[in-house]
Amino acid sequence: MKVQEVRQEICDNRGADSADLRDYEARKRSVAIRSSLLLGGIAIVMAIRSPLLGLDLAIGGGSGVINMLLIMHNNERLLDGRRSRGVYGMNNVVRVLGMGVLPAIAGITGPAWTLAVSYAGFFAPLVSYAILLRNADSRRGT
Repeated sequence: MKVQEVRQEICDNRGADSADLRDYEARKRSVAIRSSLLLGGIAIVMAIRSPLLGLDLAIGGGSGVINMLLIMHNNERLLDGRRSRGVYGMNNVVRVLGMGVLPAIAGITGPAWTLAVSYAGFFAPLVSYAILLRNADSRRGT
């Protein structure tokens, strides 16, 4: 079996269409605001019935929004060539350990199923962004 070395190139997004970059920034901002408002509202309603459960959702949702923005920031820096792959990988490990543990800590304060509520809030912004991106791509015809 022959192994061939291949040079991996990092894409430069500086040549990207400015309209695409504006759409990306608007989508990022929109998802962060919508997710925060939606999860905050649901957390308030849940807190009326169970204050701890509402707090778990709020902590999970807040961590999820921050996590989503950190993922995007890290990816942008990698694509701009301002971050090496090693630093990129290490940053992701630290982010996952730091941001992913907050909902877990919030979830273990009550019954086992509260962990699910906390992580639902954590992953809601990422799911929301994925759905919004899929809908934007289907409207564009790609």
